[in-house]
Amino acid sequence: MSLREQFGKDVLLTGWGHSRFGKLADDTLESLIVQVATEAIANAGIEPGQIDEIYLGQFNSGMMPLAFPSSLALQVSPDLANVPATRVENACASGSAAFQQGTKSLLAGTAKTVLVIGAEKMTHAGAEVVGAGLLGADYDMAGKASTTGFTGLFAEVAKHYGKRYGDGNLGDVLGSIAAKNHRNGVDNPYAQLRKDLGEEFCRTVSDKNPMVADPLRRTDCSPVSDGAAAVVLSVAPTGGATAPVRLAGFGQANDFFPAARRDPTAFEATRVSWQRALAMAGVGLDDLDFAEVHDCFTIAELLMYEAMGLTEPGRGARAIEEGWVFKDGKLPVNVSGGLKAKGHPVGATGVSQHVISAMQLTGTAGGMQLANPRRAAVQNMGGVGIANYVSILEAL
Repeated sequence: MSLREQFGKDVLLTGWGHSRFGKLADDTLESLIVQVATEAIANAGIEPGQIDEIYLGQFNSGMMPLAFPSSLALQVSPDLANVPATRVENACASGSAAFQQGTKSLLAGTAKTVLVIGAEKMTHAGAEVVGAGLLGADYDMAGKASTTGFTGLFAEVAKHYGKRYGDGNLGDVLGSIAAKNHRNGVDNPYAQLRKDLGEEFCRTVSDKNPMVADPLRRTDCSPVSDGAAAVVLSVAPTGGATAPVRLAGFGQANDFFPAARRDPTAFEATRVSWQRALAMAGVGLDDLDFAEVHDCFTIAELLMYEAMGLTEPGRGARAIEEGWVFKDGKLPVNVSGGLKAKGHPVGATGVSQHVISAMQLTGTAGGMQLANPRRAAVQNMGGVGIANYVSILEAL
């Protein structure tokens, strides 16, 4: 049973906009929001006055003095005056949290057209401010000094993984994931890092690829980024520039916050979010043509192969070693370059993943385009497997 069958109505992605990701010194949070919102509304073929509600995903966590940005989207047009607008925050999953809130407004019948935006400005803040802000998403390290920040947290995950399943070639596996995503990022005009670094470089510690937190090298880490993306959600087609994309199912699951209450390599709530989304859509992994997943660090993508059920626990390396997740594999993963190459402006990431997937499903992804994909999955995560969101999208 799909979402449409369960709720008796469609949720359609009818228009979208996307900024470039990277160090955008000439852009403000406001200008990025206005840019992508304007693009999304125009792409949907509607007028600003037809928007019933706005959701904005943004983490912030002290990285910007302005902590109340929900009304910035109203700068698009005077016709947005008095439209309800809400900022949504759920760490690195803030964008998908906003997307699901917009979805639920449509399903509840309180809106027929919703504008969802994800945005973040990070690069203006120093490394210490960004590091402290990101650690605000961790129960045990929030407010504490750290030389390795969130990288250190995922490095511990990698160490636990190595101890449990053997770490003989873990570094090479992670390097292969990094190289794949850098190679994919070359074809993404929105990506921050558009250079094919090659497997040897990504697998090797060097002056240009230093160890950040053992065993994670610089190429195992997504960059600090600025950027924004937006999508219009509607209950019916709006006559936009491209065909709409259907949301077939979605899932959310949160895990316990203290690390002591979680298995460090199971990512159990991530697994449950996948199960819920696939069940609502009435499909399995074999029905997917590609997936955009949350590779904040390469170890996270490896664990996603296992959480989604592509491989058994401890066997995620098989997906990369046998080419399953490459662009020409049986389930391409992060054809956009992922967070690793595209960039990770925290609040924008989840919305960006939906927008890039909608482009693929409508044949408008340019150099990234796969051959006639019909169904996709988007997976976005906040914290170390804490807040988890999955969407299943379908071409019409």
